[in-house]
Amino acid sequence: MNNKQKILLILDLDETLIHATETKLEIDPDFKYAEYFVYKRPNLEEFLNEMTNHFALAIWSSADDKYVSEIVDIIRPNGITFQFIWARSRCTLRRDYELDRYVREKRLKKIKKQGFPLEKALIVDDSPEKTRDNFGNAIYVNPFEGNPEDKELIILSNFLKSIKNSENVRTIEKRGWRNKIDL
Repeated sequence: MNNKQKILLILDLDETLIHATETKLEIDPDFKYAEYFVYKRPNLEEFLNEMTNHFALAIWSSADDKYVSEIVDIIRPNGITFQFIWARSRCTLRRDYELDRYVREKRLKKIKKQGFPLEKALIVDDSPEKTRDNFGNAIYVNPFEGNPEDKELIILSNFLKSIKNSENVRTIEKRGWRNKIDL
């Protein structure tokens, strides 16, 4: 493995980077997409610009492919390149008997087939059920539902920068990650 290779940071879209809702919140949306009012998570642009300095970035959402592509085009800061932008068509539909419903999972073995080593891949999501098979690679964030005071991306940025040089992200304990950094 190339020791200089940047860690691949895979980011979820809905409730991780943005909140899209058919019901307008008490604050103005950042933009409208079809029938949705879309709110960017506070500090989104700063977060993406900072993370691109330390990580290779990608987007993986379980939402519709066209929606994901078009939303990412709107929120992507100038100069940011994503390794890939994947959506529902790259997810695996699985029956979750605990939740009694079907879940679109993001299975990291699919990125391994694309040449990305799992030891150098992190996935950030607000829905643990979508990344269940990727426990050693997953960082779970609080869902974003439009709160303009949200600070999750600032806290996440500090944690991610503290592990950016890891040789194997799977060996890092990520439960309680918020408590492992100094703000």
